[in-house]
Amino acid sequence: MSLPPPKRSLSDATSNATDSSSSSSPPSHPPHFQPPMKKAKSQAVACSLDPNKNGLHQHHSQEDNDVVFDPSSMALDDDSKSDDARSPAAANLSRKKATPPQPAKKLVIKLVKAKPTLPTNFEEDTWAKLKSAINAIFLKQPDSCDLEKLYQAVNNLCLHKMGGSLYQRIEKECEEHISAALRSLVGQSPDLVVFLSLVEKCWQDLCDQMLMIRGIALYLDRTYVKQTPNVRSLWDMGLHLFRKHLSLAPEVEHKTVTGLLRMIESERLGEAVDRTLLNHLLKMFTALGIYSESFEKPFLECTSEFYAAEGMKYMQQSDVPDYLKHVEMRLHEEHERCLLYLDALTRKPLIATAERQLLERHIPAILEKGFMMLMDGHRIEDLQRMYSLFARVNALESLRQALSSYIRRTGQAIVMDEEKDKDMVPSLLEFKASLDSIWEESFSKNEAFCNTIKDAFEYLINLRQNRPAELIAKFLDEKLRAGNKGTSEEELEGTLDRVLVLFRFIQGKDVFEAFYKKDLAKRLLLGKSASIDAEKSMISKLKTECGSQFTNKLEGMFKDIELSKEINESFKQSSQARTKLPSGIEMSVHVLTTGYWPTYPPMDVRLPHELNVYQDIFKEFYLSKYSGRRLMWQNSLGHCVLKADFPKGKKELAVSLFQTVVLMLFNDAQKLSFQDIKDSTGIEDKELRRTLQSLACGKVRVLQKLPKGRDVEDDDSFIFNEGFTAPLYRIKVNAIQMKETVEENTSTTERVFQDRQYQVDAAIVRIMKTRKVLSHTLLITELFQQLKFPIKPADLKKRIESLIDREYLERDKNNPQIYNYLA
Repeated sequence: MSLPPPKRSLSDATSNATDSSSSSSPPSHPPHFQPPMKKAKSQAVACSLDPNKNGLHQHHSQEDNDVVFDPSSMALDDDSKSDDARSPAAANLSRKKATPPQPAKKLVIKLVKAKPTLPTNFEEDTWAKLKSAINAIFLKQPDSCDLEKLYQAVNNLCLHKMGGSLYQRIEKECEEHISAALRSLVGQSPDLVVFLSLVEKCWQDLCDQMLMIRGIALYLDRTYVKQTPNVRSLWDMGLHLFRKHLSLAPEVEHKTVTGLLRMIESERLGEAVDRTLLNHLLKMFTALGIYSESFEKPFLECTSEFYAAEGMKYMQQSDVPDYLKHVEMRLHEEHERCLLYLDALTRKPLIATAERQLLERHIPAILEKGFMMLMDGHRIEDLQRMYSLFARVNALESLRQALSSYIRRTGQAIVMDEEKDKDMVPSLLEFKASLDSIWEESFSKNEAFCNTIKDAFEYLINLRQNRPAELIAKFLDEKLRAGNKGTSEEELEGTLDRVLVLFRFIQGKDVFEAFYKKDLAKRLLLGKSASIDAEKSMISKLKTECGSQFTNKLEGMFKDIELSKEINESFKQSSQARTKLPSGIEMSVHVLTTGYWPTYPPMDVRLPHELNVYQDIFKEFYLSKYSGRRLMWQNSLGHCVLKADFPKGKKELAVSLFQTVVLMLFNDAQKLSFQDIKDSTGIEDKELRRTLQSLACGKVRVLQKLPKGRDVEDDDSFIFNEGFTAPLYRIKVNAIQMKETVEENTSTTERVFQDRQYQVDAAIVRIMKTRKVLSHTLLITELFQQLKFPIKPADLKKRIESLIDREYLERDKNNPQIYNYLA
């Protein structure tokens, strides 16, 4: 049997097998001839299989031996067919026994085929079919040739090295149709929206047509285009042709851009437009690579003109909050526009153009027209909008300066109004709280704005040299004094924290300390403190702010009060108290360390005999316990509770020591003149008038003044008021509060300055020790920088003269304006 040659039909193979069966057969078996039946066909097929399986002769069993076929003839081994009754297994067994292994032969397959030749006019005929198909695609007509054949045609042309010619022919055909399509748009509908629809349809058709052509000529794109440099893909070639012929039809391009700009302007004016149409046409510009030059540039110019006009109009017509809302809405619209149909790269320049025309140009006008109104109205949301919009155009510095000016202007009205000094601290606290909430909620806790608020408040608090420090101390006294009903501990603690913020801004903290110490002493000595815990909390806060040196004396005052309690307990249990004290009197003594407490002027008074005895016994006890100390009684600070027997009932009167001394005189006399009382008590004239005024002219009139009147005169007389009645058993007789005079304030300030002198002296010596030689002007300048409290140049000059007298400094011999340091 011989194998069929390649591409020969099955009938040929069968015929060959029968014809050559007699010519070539293995030598160990006689030839058998079979008619050409189905079996011969199966044998012909079987000879190409591995003979090691199913009993056929070997040709692949050994890898190093090749079986070589002669395609002209091959003998069939028909031994296996001699007995039809034998099974295939038995035939195999007999074959293995009968046929000894023989060396494999190399079989060589020789394919003899002539080189194929192309049909005549192959390229022209194939292109004719392709051209017909391309024309049909552009004309939207059906084509008789199916796509598979067209694809195969392109494939065949490319295989036979005709890709370049095919590419040029396709390009030429496309250019004709694209050129015609764009020329057809010239002079079309004057309605721009209709015209834009025609342009969109033309573009959409081109895209669809180029995709179909690319699908047919895909093999050309994958082979010829990739292998040839500087050749565009079919899709890019189509875009290039469209761009080229669009530029050759400037009317179409101009009309398209104008239509797009008109549609966008209509949308800005509130009209509904076809956004899908805009999207498709702008994507066309992007795909053609002319978006930036042909559309974006004129679009941004139109946007700038539109918003410049609108900004001017709205700034004149609307108030600032409404204008800011409008700007925010416009910026949001432009952002949406970029998402819906504009190119993503347009967003940044577009938003910047809108911000410049609507915001940046109008920053001063917005601040001048509406910032103060928004701050006064505490318009958190509007201020937040202003802050976020200003941040977009880097105008936060302008906003910060406006805030600083507003705080200084508003705060100055609060601080400098002397008629409203009582309300200064509450007003400043309220103003600060308002600014803090605006800073947190509207200004995003911007650190620069926080520092601006601090700087402005520091400026305000120190506008009036010492008055704000004094008023802050008095405000704290009012809050910490007993009688603040309805104030919880948490609220009091919160108030203290807020006041402490104002305290931080005070430059002359020693003034605050002087007034605070004076008021604290009254609260502690008179038992008027609302809460000792609150007092100690305030001291702790001051200590944290200013250090232990600042609160050392204040803490000493608390120690004295606690120590006095222990001394009183010890005194009551002592032998002196049990044996020598007069009956019917209880006395509690506060022993105060002079250095811790304010300086009190000594005020003489002739005490009743019982009180003198009590004082002497306590003094004896105290000096026996603490030797080497000196006790000095401060009569002006004493207070008593007297039991009074009125005809209409018994009462207890809570009075000062001076009031007690005056009232005790009426145990022995019914009527006394002013001069009699003055001689008997020895109280200083001014203090006595205040004391008598409180007893005879106040709300609680224990005495009666003759003649009646509000002021106490030298010739007035006083009698015991037998008709006195009151609903309460214990009655507080308030002393007439003498308003602090200018002299008293001046004296307090002078005491503060005396304390400051040591700081000034130390600063001068420190500077001169470093510099050795310094002019008067430079020394004064450095002192102003170093000293934290306000001071006049004249006072500094006095301190310099004092240091020259004490030989710390000397004037230069050649120039008296220059100082030398003396080591």
